[in-house]
Amino acid sequence: MMKHLVNTLLLFLLAGWLPAQGQSWKTLEQNVLKQSEYASYGTVILLDSTAVSVTPAGSGSFSVYKAIRVQSPAGALSCRVLKYDYDPLTAFARFRRAAIHKADGSTVELDVTKACDYVAPARAIYWGARQIMLEVGALEPGDVVEYEIDKKGFTYALLSDVSEVDDEERFVPPMRGQFYDIIPFWSDAPAARKVYRVSLPAEKELQFQFYQGACSSSMHYGENGTKVYTFAVEGLMPFRREPNMVDLYDAAPKLMLSTTPRWEDKSLWFHKTNEDYGSFEPLPEAQKKVDELIKGKESEMDKIAVLTHWVADNIRYAGITMGEGEGFTLHNTKMNYTDRCGVCKDIAGTLISFLRMAGFEAYPAMTMAGSRVERIPADHFNHCVAVVKLSDGTYMPLDPTWVPFCRELWSSAEQQQNYLPGIPEGSDLRITPVSAPENHYVRITAENDIDGQGTLTGTFTITAEGQSDASIRRIFTTGWQTEWMNTMEKQLLAVSSKARLIEVDWGENPKDYQAAPIRIVFRYEIPDYARLGDSEMVFKPLTMNGLYQSVRTYLRIDTNLEERKYGFKDGCSRLVELDETIRLPKGYTLVSEGRQSEERSVAADFDGSLSQEEGCVTLHQRLALKKRVYEASDWEGFRRAVNAHKAFGNYLIIRK
Repeated sequence: MMKHLVNTLLLFLLAGWLPAQGQSWKTLEQNVLKQSEYASYGTVILLDSTAVSVTPAGSGSFSVYKAIRVQSPAGALSCRVLKYDYDPLTAFARFRRAAIHKADGSTVELDVTKACDYVAPARAIYWGARQIMLEVGALEPGDVVEYEIDKKGFTYALLSDVSEVDDEERFVPPMRGQFYDIIPFWSDAPAARKVYRVSLPAEKELQFQFYQGACSSSMHYGENGTKVYTFAVEGLMPFRREPNMVDLYDAAPKLMLSTTPRWEDKSLWFHKTNEDYGSFEPLPEAQKKVDELIKGKESEMDKIAVLTHWVADNIRYAGITMGEGEGFTLHNTKMNYTDRCGVCKDIAGTLISFLRMAGFEAYPAMTMAGSRVERIPADHFNHCVAVVKLSDGTYMPLDPTWVPFCRELWSSAEQQQNYLPGIPEGSDLRITPVSAPENHYVRITAENDIDGQGTLTGTFTITAEGQSDASIRRIFTTGWQTEWMNTMEKQLLAVSSKARLIEVDWGENPKDYQAAPIRIVFRYEIPDYARLGDSEMVFKPLTMNGLYQSVRTYLRIDTNLEERKYGFKDGCSRLVELDETIRLPKGYTLVSEGRQSEERSVAADFDGSLSQEEGCVTLHQRLALKKRVYEASDWEGFRRAVNAHKAFGNYLIIRK
């Protein structure tokens, strides 16, 4: 172990460190003090510099440097402890130096040997990530905190058990010889200068691109013919977020670079890695389950569906370290089928094994849930899924992790999402298609009566498909049966605290999501639903008054915003159809005239009407939201359609 540490530190020293890249933090501080736009921030990053030296094997020695100026008591509090995250399976990190440059001109050197190394906070996935932390102590406005961190390794999980490999080998990336990095050029505090420099062996070729912004870049030859690339940005201000916007990686400035030539190379490597490991070898007891599940299934889609649903519903998500085979390597069939738990790759791996035992060609695929993957093959992935080859030769993506108790095989909450299959012939980057709104309809049909005292009585029926079905049905598939009735009552109580559920019919077995789309019928009474005045009543249509808001995720998007600079997201494409008839008390009529509304765009369509005939008010609405991820240019069409829909939820006035 001592030899390992000595070698690691030696490599750091050989890599060298040029934090200022031509400018000292003192010069940058003087520039900051001259510019008023920095004055209101609690801290200003004077210099954020990373220098990387890459070995022929692909591992990197990183020198991270920061100088932060404290400008307020709140800023002082935010800097009193320095933190840096790393994965001990794949990297080594330590504070090299830290100091406080006081406002009075004095310097306090901090004892970096007192830095602590703790388990990092984790949620859902517990793979042993750690943090190094160094207490700075009390600071005052005008102080500058300066520190350096040495790191060695890479930023993805290891392919084999660390106890079985040499210490130095654990720093070599899974795709040996290849180096990549993804560098966000944004922060919550302004940065006077941010620099990223990487030095590569002469024989390595690097492709890169700076997205969603501009930077200065250069390449020159260093010692021994190394290629040194430098990227820098001056005057970075905090990125202004918009509500419901796309991921920051899809909107804010970022640098991506990689020595891997094409995504096809990564696809072939990913395929070979798991085939060599034996991730999908058959298992007799699992084969017995597969034979049982597909018995009597004639079509390929019936077989694929039953296997996908069984895996989705029966393999629990549990992100604990499973030992050998983390990272890009999928655990084998025996471990997955025996443990019946794991993360996305274990659930996907189980399905791939099941499909192969059923006679299909199936393979793993990498994807990025939450943001897009760019053309630069820099491993921007956080999720594992499966692909199966159909009889027509096409590959169909499947995601058992995201479809437990869902009528879909690929979750449409993952529409417009890039993925890379690890298939024998290799594959370029692919993208999942948009799912038509009709595949995720939610329909509410209500028949109501209002009496002269303002009491509303009636029935409504809700039906749904796809992602809408999964949302409404969740209480039946994953909730306690003792809570079923309470959940139904809460839907009416969201409309009025005086609502009384008289009867509800959720069918013979609402847990059986594969049988048919969900259908629930409510019968109810709501006293004082209408507000009474002199010869008039005021009330909202029931279908527009809080029913099943959890399904109508678009209502959480603030459509008062007139413009958007960045793309935005909804939960899923969706079709909302609302039909309601309201029989009025004798002698009452609507004060306003009936109306119609229509909106059409590439993002959303809306049709709505309100009419009155023979003492009965009829409301009809059809809102089609056509995407999950929208461009900024889609905002006007989306906004007009949703606002037109919301307008039909205004109070109705009836008068004698």
